[in-house]
Amino acid sequence: MNQVLEIITSQALTYEQKVLSLAHAAEDTQDVLEIPERTKYFMEKGAINNLFEGNAPYRPRYIMPDYEKYVKNGSEFLGVEPPQTFDELLTSLQIIYHHVPSITSFPVYLGNLDKLMDPFITELSDEEVKKKLKLFLNFLDRTITDSFCHANLGPEDSRAGRLILEVERELQNAVPNFTIKYDPEITPDSYAEAAVYTSLFCANPAICNHKLNSQVYTTDYGISSCYNILPIGGGAFTLTRLTLTELAKLAESKEHFLKELLPECMEAMGNYMNERVRFLVEESGFFESSFLVKEGLISLDNFVGMYGITGLAECVNTLLKDSGKRYGHDAEADDLAEEIMNQIDQFLGEFKAVHSKISNGRFMSHAQVGLDSDFGVTSGVRIPVGDEPDSFYDHLRHSARFHKTIKTGVGDIFSMETTARNNPAAVVDIVKGAFQLGVKYLSFYEKNEDLVRITGYLVKRSEMEKYRNGEAVIQNTTQLGAPNYDNNRLAERKVRTV
Repeated sequence: MNQVLEIITSQALTYEQKVLSLAHAAEDTQDVLEIPERTKYFMEKGAINNLFEGNAPYRPRYIMPDYEKYVKNGSEFLGVEPPQTFDELLTSLQIIYHHVPSITSFPVYLGNLDKLMDPFITELSDEEVKKKLKLFLNFLDRTITDSFCHANLGPEDSRAGRLILEVERELQNAVPNFTIKYDPEITPDSYAEAAVYTSLFCANPAICNHKLNSQVYTTDYGISSCYNILPIGGGAFTLTRLTLTELAKLAESKEHFLKELLPECMEAMGNYMNERVRFLVEESGFFESSFLVKEGLISLDNFVGMYGITGLAECVNTLLKDSGKRYGHDAEADDLAEEIMNQIDQFLGEFKAVHSKISNGRFMSHAQVGLDSDFGVTSGVRIPVGDEPDSFYDHLRHSARFHKTIKTGVGDIFSMETTARNNPAAVVDIVKGAFQLGVKYLSFYEKNEDLVRITGYLVKRSEMEKYRNGEAVIQNTTQLGAPNYDNNRLAERKVRTV
């Protein structure tokens, strides 16, 4: 009850943020999942974390509606006819976004916006389209007040996509997070350069290796939330994470970690995820009651369980502390890290996940980006901030090595010198080389700009400063980003040049 009263009386939360916090507090009063004592032990130690999904799952964590089907057919439930004009399209999208749930209570995926929009703008001038886009994108930024929200572009060039990039440079919004699906065999250099140029002004869009990520599912994929690679028409039941940093602290030796602790903790987390999925599918009633299912915009068969991994760097450094070998710098450390990742990959290939048809009855790995409360835990398989290799290219080669086993999202973030704006073609060449090596996802931002990527999502430095001064801010992810930015010294990211 003290927690509830703290939420109610907070002067740092908006009304909407209070309502959502109170809903989470109510959910956590329930105790409906069977959790063994040993699993609870790993949770108490921080080795397993449910990422604030609550004690009684009643909606999937991430939902990826088939918006193209919605635009084609409309929605009987929402009373929306198929749109015939650009204005009708934008209004119909605003309507459905309001009704798509997720772990954040906001939509985490807004669709391939360029593909949705391009057929509707043929009769409009660029200026007419941009005026309407500005209103639409500002509406999203001011009403979806959580930057774990994603829209996709590409890989094909499009007029709508280029106009979105132009408008984004001007608006400087934190929502939505954009990603361009990039394949040099499909995407013209000029379009990729426009995307990179835009990112060096507003940290948007990030760049996804379309060739590699399109191989994950038998269906088309979308990018949601931070950089989650998930099947369109489905999504993710749950994302639970294995915090390798904390698990390593429990180890008596490297051998104890590899042979006993890691296998036991992986099994415990897999069983816990199965219990969450079981309750969601078999008891919550979500898939029986949602109009998204009834109208064919999502299907139970297209959902996966995301097996999160974070803190690989500190895990390896802890296990090798006596030798002083460091992740990202020494062969022995990187070899141990690869051994750990291969062991996780082998486990996921054998462990049976319930209700997971599209992933062949298996959970799928994800490089989880972290929490605002993390201290000394580096996101996913990244190299710690402040300890990056001097060579940009060595850093990318390292990324490629540790991206290869991750299926549902892994990426790296690079702060760039202002001069990179003068040569976006050189940045695109770097992206091409990195993607050929096996890097799956990259993000860039200019070192001094207001918008900055925290772990995958966007926050404005100016808004973080307001929050630190005790002011209420419209984006609740600012409340997550500010402590993460400070705790993990993100201002000290090595600045890269081209």
